[in-house]
Amino acid sequence: MHGGLVKFGVEIPTCTAGMMHPVPFAGVNDVVDTAVEAEQLGYYDAGGNDHLSTMQFVRDAWQSPPDYFEPLVTFANIAARTSVIRLTTGIMVLPMRQPVLLAKQVATLDQLSGGRVILGVAVGGYRDEFESVMPDLKNANRAELTRECIEALRVLFEKPRSTYQGQYIRFEDVESYPKPVQAPLPIYSGGNVEGSIRRAAELCQGWLPAKMGPSAFREGRNKLDSFARRAGRDPATIATALQSIVCLGRTTEEARETFVNSSFDLFRKSLQGTMMKGVDIDTYMDINLVGTPDEVCAKVDAYREAGLDHLCSLLFVGNTLDEMRAQIRAFSRYVIAEFPGTGST
Repeated sequence: MHGGLVKFGVEIPTCTAGMMHPVPFAGVNDVVDTAVEAEQLGYYDAGGNDHLSTMQFVRDAWQSPPDYFEPLVTFANIAARTSVIRLTTGIMVLPMRQPVLLAKQVATLDQLSGGRVILGVAVGGYRDEFESVMPDLKNANRAELTRECIEALRVLFEKPRSTYQGQYIRFEDVESYPKPVQAPLPIYSGGNVEGSIRRAAELCQGWLPAKMGPSAFREGRNKLDSFARRAGRDPATIATALQSIVCLGRTTEEARETFVNSSFDLFRKSLQGTMMKGVDIDTYMDINLVGTPDEVCAKVDAYREAGLDHLCSLLFVGNTLDEMRAQIRAFSRYVIAEFPGTGST
């Protein structure tokens, strides 16, 4: 057994077809059933990613368009069929969302689920999708738009009557009830860059980067602590999470071969000009949870020692739904079982 508390989550395939999995991949009932099984297997959270349109690299790679299931609506169905697993947007692309409507949706979901929502938010990895959905904001600074939306959500969640005046977001005297069950409702700032860390430190309850190694994570945690203290906040009150790719094998070589032969490599290449710039495939597999169960447990230990609280919305490799769910089961059996006390209860 390994020491130290760390939580584990599973990413359900709300919007992963064409990016990380083939087209077609999963129907909406498959998505919900995956979350139900994840709760039974002891996962802490079910994560759902967010796309409103198909990105250009996906259109170029596949003949048929993928099905993308809206995460909050999907979570409402999952909430009715589960009791303890947390429901995490991992990640919601905040610049594409209207904050007054989003606040109403999230508060309703938190009510329906009995206070199980974690709202992971970020700028988004694909500007072409943003410009298709929000052409009037084509020239907007998405980082600033994200900050305004987080600030607006906090006002809507916490004030009896809400007014917000920003560069991009404006509303007046909005009375939005019910409020979320959780006070504050946890918002995690997603992203690896300094701006994401700063938003987490100043505005949020957690930081949720993706696909970075333990040393880079530790550096980010140190920046988070510094920014939080400057903002007059206790760093210990801000959770640290990480989204990683999981691919288990009986041998290191088998795990790496499974990854290379999956659609996840298309996803990796799509980010080579942004968050994965300069990261070759060997480094990419090293900084994700790719390997034998023992190797992956050692990686989890390294992250825990670097200050990680939560491996959130883990992305499981698989070219079919059955292959992905086999990886989810294997991870529960061989990895989660090595970290006692980390389940969903």
